[in-house]
Amino acid sequence: MSDFYRDVLTGAVFVSGLIGFVSGEFVISSTLFATATIASNLNMNRKLGKTGSE
Repeated sequence: MSDFYRDVLTGAVFVSGLIGFVSGEFVISSTLFATATIASNLNMNRKLGKTGSE
């Protein structure tokens, strides 16, 4: 999966969480926000070349 598609998927999950938050689905939106955050951090670490053993 290319970086562009990962970024689009992360953005889509974030927007879904935002829509869920506005509509009152707080548990679902919290899960979607957490998923977007984890995916974003994984992508950022991968782009920087960090392996976690440094």
